[in-house]
Amino acid sequence: MKTKSINQTVTFEATPEKVYNLLMNQEEHAAFTGSKVYIEPNVTGKFNVFDGYCHGYNIELHEGRKIVQAWHFSEDGWPEDHFTICTFDIAPDGNKTKLKFHQTNVPEHKADMLKSGWKEFYWNPMKQYLKAH
Repeated sequence: MKTKSINQTVTFEATPEKVYNLLMNQEEHAAFTGSKVYIEPNVTGKFNVFDGYCHGYNIELHEGRKIVQAWHFSEDGWPEDHFTICTFDIAPDGNKTKLKFHQTNVPEHKADMLKSGWKEFYWNPMKQYLKAH
């Protein structure tokens, strides 16, 4: 299977800790996604987001700085046992936070859909949630 990578950089008006918590705290994650979320916030801990659409496990966690996870998407044409690796590098950028996102091992035929999905279902809702809270 041919694969691609996705690279995106997003700036949030929040502290690195707040951005990290939006991704790793199940209550906050559920609040900005509007979905059922389960997250074990420790290395090897499992997660299940968007009402089961995505699941996986944590590989590396550095609070407020970095998250590395294996993600599986319940998508037509997505191999049953296939995981992509998602890295969220979080760093202060003045009084804002810059998140550099890198996803590897994405099935080529799903790359464009996931590229827009991260913006539509993560980055934009995170920005809206941060403005309201």
